[in-house]
Amino acid sequence: MFPQGAQVEMARALTILAEGRMPDIAKKLQGFGSGVMELALPYRGDAFRLVYALRIDEDIWVIHAFQKKSKSGIGTPKHEIDLIHARLKRLRESLA
Repeated sequence: MFPQGAQVEMARALTILAEGRMPDIAKKLQGFGSGVMELALPYRGDAFRLVYALRIDEDIWVIHAFQKKSKSGIGTPKHEIDLIHARLKRLRESLA
C-alpha cells in the first residue's frame, strides 16, 4: 500500500493525464510497446511505480502499482515485469 502522500501525488499525475497533458514523472516503460507508460515517483527515500496504458478505447488503464524494491540495482524486479505482461495481455484480450 502506498503512503498517503504518494497516493496524492499519483492521483495528481493521473489527473494531468486525464486532462491530456503529460506529468513530469511519466516515462515510457521499456519492453512493452507503444502506449505503455509508467509514473515513477520518488517519495521519502522510496520508489513507487504505477504502470498504465494509453489509447486503449481512448481511456487510461492502470495495469499495476507497486513500491519498487529491486534487489538488482535500478532494474524492475522480474516478478513485477511478468505480472505487468500478464495483466496487459488480459486487458487487451478483454477489450478485443
